[in-house]
Amino acid sequence: MIKINIICVGKLKEEYWRAAVSEYSKRLTAYCEFNIIELPEARLASDPSQNQIADALEKEAELFNKAIGRTSGSRTVAMCIESPQLTSQQLASYIKESGVNGVSAINFLIGSSYGLADSLKSRCDLRISMSKMTFPHQLARVMLCEQVYRAFSINANSKYHK
Repeated sequence: MIKINIICVGKLKEEYWRAAVSEYSKRLTAYCEFNIIELPEARLASDPSQNQIADALEKEAELFNKAIGRTSGSRTVAMCIESPQLTSQQLASYIKESGVNGVSAINFLIGSSYGLADSLKSRCDLRISMSKMTFPHQLARVMLCEQVYRAFSINANSKYHK
């Protein structure tokens, strides 16, 4: 059974976001080993300089790298607004193809409000965007959980996607 990890910066503060993620986490147990790994956000001043932001993103990148580990047989997907978008069917195909090719885990990365460090994005196997629109990171996490669940539902030919 493939492992799906959503590794993200920050915690979900509101109960309704936690409830939504919990529901999709519960549903996903039928298809995969599903984990959410929350990393602490680097502290920044209220009006940080570009250098301060870059330093914070590099500190967060170190935490992401530790969470990802050096496990062979895993893939890492960066969620980046500047990247191409996939359809639900394309995400389902990516997950299915990964499993068929012996991939043991897929790590999806959601950065802070400043995104992900370029050094981290460059080592990812895939970069995707959910939309050209901007969403709160809490909602992006819920949306990613839903899309991962939808992808597994598509691959299982279930009625959920219809």
